[in-house]
Amino acid sequence: MSEEKNPWKTLSGKLVYENPWIKVDEFQVINPSGNPGIYGKVSFKGLAVGIIPIDEEGNTWLVGQYRYTLNEYSWEIPMGAVPTSETYEEGALRELREETGLTAQKLEFLCKIHTSNSVTDEVGMVYVARELSEGETEFDDTEDIQVKKIPFKEALEWVMDGRITDSLSVGGILKLARLLNI
Repeated sequence: MSEEKNPWKTLSGKLVYENPWIKVDEFQVINPSGNPGIYGKVSFKGLAVGIIPIDEEGNTWLVGQYRYTLNEYSWEIPMGAVPTSETYEEGALRELREETGLTAQKLEFLCKIHTSNSVTDEVGMVYVARELSEGETEFDDTEDIQVKKIPFKEALEWVMDGRITDSLSVGGILKLARLLNI
């Protein structure tokens, strides 16, 4: 089978649910085996962005918060949703400032991640922020965030031992570690 040829056939689709942040569509399909079926797709109304701040000493900042959807606490790189009125870069700098109080003079693209491509079309962009200055956080009312500054090598250990499980965080930290030869 060709990588470019779509083996799925969409017969119809309908909106099942929508709120200010997401929409859920259900499609009647013919699957790659030629059988009829249904497929659901979650689409996000903002763009996903994650940021790995790195200072001159090789430290990074992680944010921890209780994630309602998981029913557990999660340590992550700073991240958030970027409204379509902002670019990824503008949103990355804003989210970094809001969640950590950090302002970056330099922002470098690191990677693109499909966060859960079997159920959502969400794309996440991860950046590395450098030349940092500290300031005040600006948490949203839905955020009860703990900010932790640790050596980047320790953040990598948190990925490897399972303390960090978020897809943007895992993918971004592993890629940056590889690029830094850690």
